[in-house]
Amino acid sequence: MTGLIPRPVHTAWAGGTGPRPRRVVGEGAETAARLLGLDTDGRGVAPDAGASGCVELRLDDRVGAGPEAYRLVSGTDGVTITAGGPAGLLHGVRTLAQLGEAPPLGEIRDAPRYAYRGGMLDVSRHFFDVPQVLCYIDLLAAYKFNHLHLHLSDDQGWRIAVGALPRLAEMGGADGHYSAADFRRIVAHAAAHHITVVPEIDLPGHTNAALTAYPDLAVPGESGHLPYTVQEVGLSRVDTGSERVFAFVDTVVRELAALTPGPLLHVGGDEALRIGAEDYARFMRRVGDIVRAHGKRPMAWDEAALAGPDTVDVVQVWRPRGHGGAAVEEAVLAAARGGARLVMSPADRVYLDMKYDGDTPLGTDWAARIGLPDAYDWDPAGYLPGIPDGAIVGVEAPLWTETLTTSAELQRMLLPRLPAVAEVAWSPQQDRDWDDFARRVAGHGRWWTGQGLAWTPVGEVAWDTAVS
Repeated sequence: MTGLIPRPVHTAWAGGTGPRPRRVVGEGAETAARLLGLDTDGRGVAPDAGASGCVELRLDDRVGAGPEAYRLVSGTDGVTITAGGPAGLLHGVRTLAQLGEAPPLGEIRDAPRYAYRGGMLDVSRHFFDVPQVLCYIDLLAAYKFNHLHLHLSDDQGWRIAVGALPRLAEMGGADGHYSAADFRRIVAHAAAHHITVVPEIDLPGHTNAALTAYPDLAVPGESGHLPYTVQEVGLSRVDTGSERVFAFVDTVVRELAALTPGPLLHVGGDEALRIGAEDYARFMRRVGDIVRAHGKRPMAWDEAALAGPDTVDVVQVWRPRGHGGAAVEEAVLAAARGGARLVMSPADRVYLDMKYDGDTPLGTDWAARIGLPDAYDWDPAGYLPGIPDGAIVGVEAPLWTETLTTSAELQRMLLPRLPAVAEVAWSPQQDRDWDDFARRVAGHGRWWTGQGLAWTPVGEVAWDTAVS
């Protein structure tokens, strides 16, 4: 039995173990069988629940606590998983997979603390192709995350094709970008795991790749942009007063919204250091209106709250306390009091591109060095004083790729911190304990190695890694 991550809300073990799962029946049986390593060609998915070792999947909205809640009962004949929706059934199956080949007898009742549990992947600074993104989705799904935020544009690259603006991908994404078909493949794979894709186009700063492709978006006198490979921020800007720019935004949002079944579209808004406060506010409010006009809810980084409390529907809090000054924190609180929802991504806790310690060869440390205890031992609800009850809808762990170029490098920064963030986002705050988590995560190194994943064996955990 591997330690369960994220920690369930309630467990009650009776002693002893049940039979090894051999077949699955019910809603989503074939997907569940694949996750459990069972045959899916008709031999591993039974037509009935009569034999020992059966895993039975049932939908029942009386489980309560929403469609992601589930109940797992392990008995002497097999396992029954009941959930309020298909996502809950899949969460229950993943819990069963962590219990091992001989699940203990007993019961688990579980539901997430937050509705939004996300991982962000920056594919702009360095491009990661579709198979690499699909592997990242699989890792998110294994720890019950339900949102994938793709940072699709920045100074260094524009990574999504826009049919009406072909030079964006041809020039801004010459070293790699997704076609519409590629993006649909990512969305479909995510949806199969009950993960919602949140695409981001970063505006009005972080726009050099777009300006390289379409110089007429620049402020007059600032044309002549060249491909950009260094990592300084805040230098680029579009002309926030130009109708050409708003027509550009409308075109991009229209095409991206058509590709995105999820309700959210992220419009960036961060580090627009060369744009005055009034121009920035007008621009962000109008961009928010454009997103809503195309049927999506606008999401943005926390600076967008400075444009007014109703500028975007979801504010992503990324600045460490004190990093952006009191004005940003006060604007975030005002937006929350005005009805905006918050996703907590403080850079000193969940930016997984931060170094673990001074010996970490990858990543940066401008926000902090984030050891595994730092990623685990914090409370999203208490991070900013004064957040109204119910304003926080979730937690997201960004992974920026200024220094990361391969899947193995991504994985070394994600593991073991991604499971820590998963538990922060899922499990009740009062039930979480660092020492308990360290014991449970110790066995996951064996699983990561067996899956061919790279990871960082941090010293705070006594790892069980007996896999050749």
